[in-house]
Amino acid sequence: MKRVVISVSNDLNTDQRIQKISTTLLKNGFEILLIGRKTPNSLKTELPFETYCFNLIFNKGFLFYAEFNIRLFFKLLFEKKDILYANDLDTLLPNYIIHKIFKTKLIYDSHELFTEVPELVDRPFVRNVWLKIEQTIVPKITNCITVSSSIANYYNSKYNANFKVIRNVPILNTENAKGFFDFDTSNKKIILYQGALNKGRGLELMINTMTHLNKCLLIIIGDGDITNDLKDSVSSLNLNEKVKFLPKKSPSELKKLTLLADLGISLEEDLGMNYKFALPNKLFDYIHAKVPVLVSDLVEMKKIVETYNIGYVLENREPAQLAKKIKSILENPNPIPASNFNEAMNDLNWEKESQKLEKLIEELS
Repeated sequence: MKRVVISVSNDLNTDQRIQKISTTLLKNGFEILLIGRKTPNSLKTELPFETYCFNLIFNKGFLFYAEFNIRLFFKLLFEKKDILYANDLDTLLPNYIIHKIFKTKLIYDSHELFTEVPELVDRPFVRNVWLKIEQTIVPKITNCITVSSSIANYYNSKYNANFKVIRNVPILNTENAKGFFDFDTSNKKIILYQGALNKGRGLELMINTMTHLNKCLLIIIGDGDITNDLKDSVSSLNLNEKVKFLPKKSPSELKKLTLLADLGISLEEDLGMNYKFALPNKLFDYIHAKVPVLVSDLVEMKKIVETYNIGYVLENREPAQLAKKIKSILENPNPIPASNFNEAMNDLNWEKESQKLEKLIEELS
């Protein structure tokens, strides 16, 4: 049985893309080793394949990436491996070196335009280090995938590469078993954000918008670099009864909570090409829960919303105007038909999307 070693710098329990890819490979007869890391608030690992999580000394910044990459190199060095699967640029260097040493097949999965994330745009030295790694290695890799057409076109044009698109869409959900919140949501419309709490996600804007909304509850599920700043902002604006924070959840738990929302938001700012070309998995999670979405006027998200008519595109990022837009959505007497969501779900699901991964594995060079 061939063994695939999959590397990611995230918490394995909340990375839906990694779990879906690993499950697909497992079903196709591969032995899986999934390598990730523990974080201070990691959930208990309960996955149907072998996992290994680094318990790192450093959890952010240069020392984190240095420690993670060094330890990943030595882990890969001594593992049985037939295929290496590197997720994002921060795992690519050790995977590429091991690939060259052992002549092992290598797949590179870029979840985003890593060198264009807002956290790096204002740090030219650090950005240039990652950019040099990307420029040196990516043009030499044959088997590359990414999450949206815009990102694929960018890489293919820049590096004369052949990136294929495998979108981060959900597995078809037939259960529709709702969860519950441990706070009062009665007589309130639920506006939901789920995902990373990082710079440029539009969360500050949404919190300020809540000062103009009544009978609404903004629920933010996730964790990230600006979590404490967001909580401080909520307290300073006396919005603790209007904005609730929940820690990150496992994909199965999150599905049940998404079903409770009246509106799902994805309000990323246009802070560079990474967000401009973003196609976040939360958008597809909202669609599969049949929750109307409100998204930024950015290329990939706008395309999905307008193609399937399952939501709305934000045109004005001023809080009072955003509140007006949300009120009109939540009070609309003609809600989006279920048939629109069904059409989107039938096209945008992992059962279909995973066929591209299976074909890539069959043709692996």
